[in-house]
Amino acid sequence: MKCPFCKKPDSRVIDSRAADDGATIRRRRECGECGRRFTTYEVVEKLPLMVVKRDNRREPFSRDKLLTGIIRSCDKRDISMEQITNFVAEIERDIRNRTEPEVPSEKIGEIVMERLKDFDEVAYIRFASVYRKFDDITNFIEELETLRARRGKE
Repeated sequence: MKCPFCKKPDSRVIDSRAADDGATIRRRRECGECGRRFTTYEVVEKLPLMVVKRDNRREPFSRDKLLTGIIRSCDKRDISMEQITNFVAEIERDIRNRTEPEVPSEKIGEIVMERLKDFDEVAYIRFASVYRKFDDITNFIEELETLRARRGKE
């Protein structure tokens, strides 16, 4: 594996372990040239999954796009990057386990919102405000009231 720092191809694996509930192998490597350490992840290549957008365009599913949205929602929250990465991996697994080669973007959004409710309520409200295109404070209040009522039932 090529070193990301010095670009030399001489690196060795120091440690390997399962990540994402066994769906990924995390490897710690050390460059034989510069001595710096870095992490790589090995995953099984997945079948292409197409997302059907609201205007009926189709585009390949992007884990990075999902991750970016969740990171924005969790900004300045006490949530580690590892927790966010695991959260996104769970959502991706859920989407891919549905076995359809295409999934509507609305379905992805609903899955994310349902899981965010239990993961972090503030992140949920932030995500919902963008996903549902809140245009005034009334939308926020309605969503907060829904969360409050849900919390009262638990």
